Amino acid sequence: MKRVPIKVGLVGFGTVGRGVYEILERHRALLAQRIGAPVEIKKIAVRDKSKRRGIKVPTGLFTEDYREILRDPEIQVIVEVMGGTQEAKTLALAAVKAGKHLVTANKALLALHGREVFGAAKAAQVDICFEAAVGGGIPILRALREGFVANRILSLFGIVNGTCNFILSEMSEKGADFQATLKRAQELGYAEADPGFDIDGWDAAHKLAILVSIAYGVHVPVDKLFVEGIRRLSAFDLECAKRFGFEIKLLAIAKSQGAKIQARVHPTMIPAASMLAAVRGVHNAISVEGDFVGEGMLYGAGAGSGPTASAVVGDIVEVARNIIAGIAYTVPPLGLYADKVRDAAIEPIGSLKGPYYLRFQALDRPGVLAKITSILGRHRISISSVYQNLAEEGRVVPIVVLTHEALERDVRAAVAKIDRLEVMKEKTLLIRVEENCR
Repeated sequence: MKRVPIKVGLVGFGTVGRGVYEILERHRALLAQRIGAPVEIKKIAVRDKSKRRGIKVPTGLFTEDYREILRDPEIQVIVEVMGGTQEAKTLALAAVKAGKHLVTANKALLALHGREVFGAAKAAQVDICFEAAVGGGIPILRALREGFVANRILSLFGIVNGTCNFILSEMSEKGADFQATLKRAQELGYAEADPGFDIDGWDAAHKLAILVSIAYGVHVPVDKLFVEGIRRLSAFDLECAKRFGFEIKLLAIAKSQGAKIQARVHPTMIPAASMLAAVRGVHNAISVEGDFVGEGMLYGAGAGSGPTASAVVGDIVEVARNIIAGIAYTVPPLGLYADKVRDAAIEPIGSLKGPYYLRFQALDRPGVLAKITSILGRHRISISSVYQNLAEEGRVVPIVVLTHEALERDVRAAVAKIDRLEVMKEKTLLIRVEENCR
């Protein structure tokens, strides 16, 4: 029996939107076979219909008013790939209120307004899918929500920002400094003209908020996360990490701590022999440990037209199958029904325990190291290793200390006192070490 096509409205036609259109056109027959009905894009909302797109699309598909898509009774699925938050939120709430299923790749929308959007979807009993919001083509959200459903999630370590991973990989492999590597990333199209959202850790933080929500069934306000970027890292730091047997990665980290959850984004030293340390360039990887399944890692392209559009189309297929089956909202977006999702109790960063990498910039004078180690000792911080570049007396030199396990609040208090010493010429760099990351 020939089935009526599933009609889709696409809002946004940038890199990802074009990729979605291309996949649906190129794999039209294949997808129809897998779904049991064809999928057709009926309307595409854009800001400027006259803009050149670099892809052949019937001009009649375009509209400059996405409300046409909301009003069209034939359109069952709205795909939001326009980015931003406020207009995207307005669209998302209007879409589900109109009884249309929503597919989005918008991590910021869900991290900042997810509770409201998910609540509206539940009330309307429509599907909301967002696999492309985290990890590009890596199916991490579906894995957490369904594949790991039999497990309590003990820990999660994620390289979820390709821009930062490219920069740190280049600095580690080529010894280039941060600014030069950032410029190269921009020239290659891996970093935005204003890269702050990526290199200051906020892109990763939005993704971590979504990951934690699904892994632990909690609502996580992004402003409750500890977030630190990579601006202060130097090639010297990455070289020192290698000397100690580590690599430095910007990680999104979540751990179950009884009633509380650790949730943090920051540069992290991890063993050079770990699988995550081997993830180079713009690739993403997420390592998940469940109490019964043990550890597993998903790896792949974390951004770009093809991988992200692939994840979006995967969500369209899921929704289309549900439409054909006459069902919706069978798997809640966070893996728990909305009334079961509680507010997260986030462990404060000061309670963190672990080893630390500390890089001091001090005048090379007799007794400087002794002063540093004395202050560390008074704050119950013992030293594992020390590295110091030789230089002429009176010059500013880096002094690197790797500590044994210590409490972060003690480390911060010690560093604050050390930074007030007359010989210190720059704020101390602190990098957390995760020795058990595999």
